[in-house]
Amino acid sequence: MALDWAANVKNYAPTADDGVINGIVKHCGIALQQRDASLVACADKSERDSVRDSFLKKKLGLTVPDAELDKAVIEVCERMKAERDKARVTFYYLLAEKFDKLSAFG
Repeated sequence: MALDWAANVKNYAPTADDGVINGIVKHCGIALQQRDASLVACADKSERDSVRDSFLKKKLGLTVPDAELDKAVIEVCERMKAERDKARVTFYYLLAEKFDKLSAFG
């Protein structure tokens, strides 16, 4: 998928750090080459659970209750609702920003 990740993130976070964006791109790795894997499907509960468990808990090391993490994922879904295709890099950036964990990527 040929998407300008930085431009997409900066639609939501105009002062986003390019180094952090690149760190998230590296974290996502080869998954970004497949269209489905490069997007977050907010309508799919298993996808939202995966974001919570794999990204928020494992990568960011958050230990807050699942209900709070689920709420944050839904908030980002709402924030990005104007976009049919929600870019995973942008989604992850917004979550990391919300929990003050951008430093995990650069």
